[in-house]
Amino acid sequence: MALIRLDEPTSHRIPPDTFSLFALGFRPFYLLAVLFSVVAIPIWALVYSGVLHTRMPGIWWHAHEMIFGFAAAVIVGFLFTAGKTWTGLDTPTGKPLAALAALWIAGRLAMAFGSNTVAALVDVVFLPVCAAIFFAVLLRSKSKRNYFIGGLLCVLSLVNLTFHLAQLGLADVDPLKTLHLALSLIVLLETIIAGRVVPMFTANALRGVKQWRNKGFDYTAIGFTAAALVLWVADAGPLAAIVAVIAALMQIARTLGWNPWATRVNALLWVLHVSHLWIPVGLLLLAATQWGLLPRSAGIHALAIGSTGGLIIGMITRTALGHTGRMLAAGPVETAAYVLVQIAAVARVLTVAAIPAAATGGVHLAATLWAIAFALYAWRYFPFLTRARVDGKPG
Repeated sequence: MALIRLDEPTSHRIPPDTFSLFALGFRPFYLLAVLFSVVAIPIWALVYSGVLHTRMPGIWWHAHEMIFGFAAAVIVGFLFTAGKTWTGLDTPTGKPLAALAALWIAGRLAMAFGSNTVAALVDVVFLPVCAAIFFAVLLRSKSKRNYFIGGLLCVLSLVNLTFHLAQLGLADVDPLKTLHLALSLIVLLETIIAGRVVPMFTANALRGVKQWRNKGFDYTAIGFTAAALVLWVADAGPLAAIVAVIAALMQIARTLGWNPWATRVNALLWVLHVSHLWIPVGLLLLAATQWGLLPRSAGIHALAIGSTGGLIIGMITRTALGHTGRMLAAGPVETAAYVLVQIAAVARVLTVAAIPAAATGGVHLAATLWAIAFALYAWRYFPFLTRARVDGKPG
């Protein structure tokens, strides 16, 4: 007679010291993005001061690399990881993921050491390839709710192509306009994704927290935000300013409805709320720009450092913790990084808007704080991103 086993079957566990950098999309791209920004931002401060020089105008290189280098890597890493969760289908891992990471690195080297056609060709390949992979996963799973995210990635790819055509003199477009449009697309993606996850994260972590949410109001706020950003890129003057003020007020109401005050004791939550509040601040500053009251750099950096930088440091800590099997809790290192990015945003925006004589100092202070913040992340999360999950599961 056969014996019946009473012990539970054991599943295969991945040893904790296993090299796992290419086990899931967030791992290589979060790490690469962070390490790149720790180097690129101080370099920009030196370029701004005239100590170093770039192959193309320094402001073009700086804006392009922070959007299509740093932010794009984080977006791709996030979408490849979230896409697997949303659809239940595999996204690139192993050698294909390593090849995509190598393609991203090639783009950064091309932009650092050249501004010719070859450099442009190397740089423009990354985003369309990633967009095609992500869209294929969405189509196979019929995840219609997320088609627009794939669409935004495709549009971002076209904007990068347009930038290169413009900087090579092959398109009659101001290269800076294309970069402003790219930033606008990223901010739009941020406010859409944040509207999904930030109130959800808050409700899950703070049981019984009171929140106000209205889907129709959300869509209207996002629509006005999109319109305001497009009108700003088009330099539509007073009309752009009025729409931006309306969008800002709606975004403030939307964010306050998520009850940010309740998150004040939870750094993993408040960083997302505070960072999203930089979107309406940025819109108001852009409105002031359209009325001729402030330099456009004030609004740009409210969106680029405060919103984009803040949401990125918040999300890459949270998702890295969760997807490596760790507790969702921010320790002193994470909290310090969050605070440093927020102070960097205040320093950069305040000096431009209110203390023009200190603008150069503001650039250097913000660059230093940013570099320290993301260096802290790299130091803390390098072992998390390169080794297997602590629970032994794949991913």
